[in-house]
Amino acid sequence: MNLARALRKIAAFFMRDFAIARGYRGALLLEAFQALFGVATFYYLSRFVESPELARALPDGSNYFAFTLVGFAFFDYLSVSLTAFDSSIEEARQNRTLEALLVTQTALPVILAGSAVYPFTALALRTCVYLAWGALLFDFTPRAANWPGAVAILLASILAFAGLGIISASYAVLFKRGNPAKWLVLGISGMVGGMMYPVSVLPGPLRILARLIPVTYSLEGMRAALLGGAGWRELWPSIAALLIFAAILIPLSFMVFGWALRRTRVTGTLTHI
Repeated sequence: MNLARALRKIAAFFMRDFAIARGYRGALLLEAFQALFGVATFYYLSRFVESPELARALPDGSNYFAFTLVGFAFFDYLSVSLTAFDSSIEEARQNRTLEALLVTQTALPVILAGSAVYPFTALALRTCVYLAWGALLFDFTPRAANWPGAVAILLASILAFAGLGIISASYAVLFKRGNPAKWLVLGISGMVGGMMYPVSVLPGPLRILARLIPVTYSLEGMRAALLGGAGWRELWPSIAALLIFAAILIPLSFMVFGWALRRTRVTGTLTHI
């Protein structure tokens, strides 16, 4: 399959998901106001918990509100990675289109990429809404931000998280029920990955655990780019770590997902609901 044909198929997946989402315009508006309530919650929480001790643990030039806003907005990329592939497979199974899709001449990476392109695009827009509410109403001012660096961190993060998401989808293909591993990954990442507080405040064993999960490097790099205006030299360790995670997890996830598909074909349970 050539690149142009693969991109046309990915675009077709996107247009399908966009057409579905367009039928729920009220939900999109409600989500925008929900984002406002979330941003406001972090703002007023920050006014309560800020202290000199906390300020010393935060990146230079930032405050707790900016720290948590970036953490909350960009942690969602891990959440979407762990649910987008599962949801697409479950929807195709419910619609009785999963088996037909898998027997086409479409390569497995194209199917998986097509399933994720709309959720990540929608999430990018939602992230902009979060940051816009913070800037408009709550004095979130990333004036010195390195935006190209932030985009590089984001793309590397998506690659690393996608591997975890495809492995999660393999569980959904095999067992077709709630995925406890997905919630375990989200729980651990939320606790030690630095979403709500700096990793530096954790006990030693949890700091070691934090270095074994990609979200830690994603949030550190994103905060350095947006809040500290870090240059490429400072951002490179986070980008490199995320690319290493991606280089390990993406091939592994394709192997696991391919094995899961073969297993369900042998047992005849691929399209069972």
